[in-house]
Amino acid sequence: MPKVQAAHDVSPGRSRTRRVTTSLAEINVVPLVDVMLVLLIIFMVAAPMIQRGIDVNLPVATRAQSITGERIEVTVPLAYRQNKMVYLGNEAVRSAVLQERVRQKMERAEKKDVFLRGDGALNLSEVMAITDILKAAGVEHVGLETRTPDER
Repeated sequence: MPKVQAAHDVSPGRSRTRRVTTSLAEINVVPLVDVMLVLLIIFMVAAPMIQRGIDVNLPVATRAQSITGERIEVTVPLAYRQNKMVYLGNEAVRSAVLQERVRQKMERAEKKDVFLRGDGALNLSEVMAITDILKAAGVEHVGLETRTPDER
């Protein structure tokens, strides 16, 4: 409700008028900052606990070179034998639709190269089946990722 105040200065020839003032509404920011700091702490503690990748035991190569730049990666985990699922980047994809998904990614890519990670316990025929799917999708070069002996 507005406050009503009487005017103190009265000029000759002017009648006394009433001046209406309103109070300023202020937002209390302290509880908002407290909640945001608590959420920040929760996310900082929880972030390292989130699993970030797929566990794959890569084969060892002594002359492996590091790969730089943006790339399309296909990971074939050991569980491929049971469920026929591979990972395109971090996304799980059935091997039956892998060809179409890779073709869609290749349209935007300047290099038509795909890097294939396969668990060391997989058979060569399982890795070659995925390589054939990639070649059918229009991939020019399929690179096999390995790790160096001193890498864990």
